[in-house]
Amino acid sequence: MGQIEQGLERALRTRPIPSSTEARLRFLLTTHQGSIRKVATVLGVSRRTVQRWVTKRSRARRPPGPLQVRAIEEAVLARWQPRVRARRRAQAEAEGFVFHTRARFGFAAPAGSSDDPRVRWITQDLPGEVARELFAARDAGAGEQQQTVILARALGHAYFREWGRRAHGLHVVFSDVEFADFSIG
Repeated sequence: MGQIEQGLERALRTRPIPSSTEARLRFLLTTHQGSIRKVATVLGVSRRTVQRWVTKRSRARRPPGPLQVRAIEEAVLARWQPRVRARRRAQAEAEGFVFHTRARFGFAAPAGSSDDPRVRWITQDLPGEVARELFAARDAGAGEQQQTVILARALGHAYFREWGRRAHGLHVVFSDVEFADFSIG
């Protein structure tokens, strides 16, 4: 998961996901009405394995391995605050969002301009069309590169060309994203 995907995930949540594996397992059990069988099916392990992970007896307890910990985290992320996520996504698509980033920006511009890439801190309000395009690309399985292209085009228009008022031939190159954060509402 890249910086842009992580930033979108943070923006769609209002509370952090449980931090420990035990708390994540408790959340999954709660989500599935306490059914160890359903949790085991979601995680792709046996019922007995899930029972070993959640037992209260310390001698019988076995911690999940690294692959299982990752599967548990992904299952929790997929089920964490679904209504809040939908509401915040709809709000971003309707009203837009504020994009905060520190990344390397370069330009393809007419002769005589400085097009050398350099690291910039940028905070820019972007419209709902960008949010719709970004979420549609994400839903279609677009990777970090495609999302970067969408944001570069939006930042080029809004920040560098001031909504079409200047630098008409400027093409923005957006790379080496150190962080990407989104503020909704």
